[in-house]
Amino acid sequence: MKLVIVESPTKAKTISRFLGKDYKVDSSYGHVRDLPKSKLGVDIEHDFAPQYVIFRKNQKRLTALKKLAAKAKEVYYATDEDREGEAIAWHLSQIFDIPKENERRIAFHEITKGAVEDAIEHPRDIDLNLVDAQQARRVLDRLVGYKLSPFLWKKVARGLSAGRVQSVAVRLIVEREREIEKFNKEEYWTVEADFQKKEDGSLHAKLHRVDGKILDKLGIKTDKQAGEILDQLKNAKYEVVKVEKKRSTRQPLPPFTTSTLQQEANRRLGYSAKQIMMLAQQLYEGIDVKGEGHSGLITYMRTDSVNLSEKFLGEAEDYIKESIGKEYVSGPRHFKTKSKGAQEAHEAIRPSEVSRTPDSVKDHLTAQQFKLYDLIWRRAVASQMTEAAIDSTVVDIANDDKKYTFRATGQVIRFVGWLAVYPNKSEDVILPDLVQGGNVDLLKLEPLQHFTQPPARYSDATLVRALEDRGIGRPSTYAPTIATIIDRGYVIREEKKLQPTEIAFLVNDLLVEHFPKIVDYDFTAKMESDLDEVAEGSLKWQPVIAEFYGPFTDNLEKKYEQLDKKDIIKEETDEICEKCGKPMAVKFGRFGKFLACTGFPECKNTKQINGKGEILEEEKIDEACPNCGKPMVYKQGRFGRFIACSDYPACKTTKKVLKTIGVKCPECKEGEVVIRRGRGRVFYGCSRYPECKFASSKKPGEEAVEEENKKDIRES
Repeated sequence: MKLVIVESPTKAKTISRFLGKDYKVDSSYGHVRDLPKSKLGVDIEHDFAPQYVIFRKNQKRLTALKKLAAKAKEVYYATDEDREGEAIAWHLSQIFDIPKENERRIAFHEITKGAVEDAIEHPRDIDLNLVDAQQARRVLDRLVGYKLSPFLWKKVARGLSAGRVQSVAVRLIVEREREIEKFNKEEYWTVEADFQKKEDGSLHAKLHRVDGKILDKLGIKTDKQAGEILDQLKNAKYEVVKVEKKRSTRQPLPPFTTSTLQQEANRRLGYSAKQIMMLAQQLYEGIDVKGEGHSGLITYMRTDSVNLSEKFLGEAEDYIKESIGKEYVSGPRHFKTKSKGAQEAHEAIRPSEVSRTPDSVKDHLTAQQFKLYDLIWRRAVASQMTEAAIDSTVVDIANDDKKYTFRATGQVIRFVGWLAVYPNKSEDVILPDLVQGGNVDLLKLEPLQHFTQPPARYSDATLVRALEDRGIGRPSTYAPTIATIIDRGYVIREEKKLQPTEIAFLVNDLLVEHFPKIVDYDFTAKMESDLDEVAEGSLKWQPVIAEFYGPFTDNLEKKYEQLDKKDIIKEETDEICEKCGKPMAVKFGRFGKFLACTGFPECKNTKQINGKGEILEEEKIDEACPNCGKPMVYKQGRFGRFIACSDYPACKTTKKVLKTIGVKCPECKEGEVVIRRGRGRVFYGCSRYPECKFASSKKPGEEAVEEENKKDIRES
């Protein structure tokens, strides 16, 4: 018997289809051992040696695997082909302690019969450089988390945590929020007009030049200035002074990497980075497809490469030629990644079989799985198609004395090319057929008021892009980093955007001032680069850790002595507790500041305060507590306003404030669609819950509009 070990039972089920009766495929259920939860687990005095333990929940599984390994003629470690997978294989090897000649390490980028059989025929040794890189990251993150988190507990509030990458992500979000807070909106105006040339149709244009100079975006600052321009233009005659037509092409986008998949699926589908990776994992490990059995639908989803295999390139060309049209075949296209530290030997995320179209597997997938698979399939196939051909037209129209020039732009997709498979929201804007020197009639002239907008909060997509651009994190870290900062209370999702909580500002400012290297973008990126060099075998991991750890611990010891909690949080106030007469002090909980009576625990009176330290007065509502009969009031919590009993903490009755969006529930047609929260994210649900369980991450109506846009582009 030959034993093949993978991480998950789903993956085991898929692989077992491809191997004969001589093979037994079993699962380790992920990592089999790790650093202990109850202590540091790193021997600092002996080259930072990790002290691994087998968790109790893993013991039974490992005992069974160890017995199978002892009986097996050969043991194949078929874990994922990244650092985590290599580390799992190494840990299993250490635990089994079987002869090295009986061990085989195999890896594949897709779970298909050909890929698995090829891997079996070409085994290799466990790559200890990859193992070292994973160990170095694990040890480094443990040292930061287990040393810095207790400091935050003592100096700020219990329950707080710090992390090497998570703290940098929080810094990005906090700094963006401060940009938004400091932003001063500026008023500006545009002057816009509709023109017509007899029966040839009309066009819309904006004032573009004044006295031959391009008008700056903020060039018209007041309605008075706009009015003065209108006075000079309303009785003028207009002439077409320029007609410029250009034929341009739009190149197809490369296939997905982990980062671009997270960005695009977040933008198009509204899924969080965590959801995207969970769904991609399911598609990779295998889905039951009728007539085929358990089948892996996509290639490995943790990658930073845009390479495609020759097999896929050939299959894609054949499919495009036969199913879409010969004119859409471009020949093999090769892309080069721009991401820092990308592993070019890996492959992009693509369907394992081009012929397995989204519609052919739709009935076997959940709605979310289907949407993600559809996106991956379309992006990969479209990358091998011809470019789109677009006609662009620019028309300039000037008044009599040529002082004011309006500009209209239009575009027409003459050949849809790759957009036939991967449409976007661009639409044809068709201008009437005008010639230079011809006259046009003014139909409408109006000034429009605008205000400059602050930078947008980060979404999952834009945060992943920001981290990747700075070289922070790697494909496997983006989703868990975002999930962690939400779970730890540093960030909430507000309308699909990441908004920092009050505690995020305090902790970030503390780290920036006193532990600058921990949250320094360049330092964190260099650490990632060093870990890549460890993976390549050009650096030893222990010196990398030592170089960081010495200065870090020296600084930490100083800060324990130098900083007192009152230096970080000003506790004294002039407020007197109305229940016992003792002074009230500012306290900091996991989710922000509040006032608490200094007579605690005898007196448990608390008051909510805002970021400026001002007491938030309770707003009573015309409703009695269903449990004690006392008035209910509005309160402000981590996730916004909620309703609670005024006799808190004696009575802890609470209820949510439901905000409607003015749309009937699309499922039951009776309830109203309301905004709800769950696990730090906002979603839309029915007001009749639990009678109606409708829930959606998209605002009802958005998906219909998106589908209609896609349909329009396909038909064009």
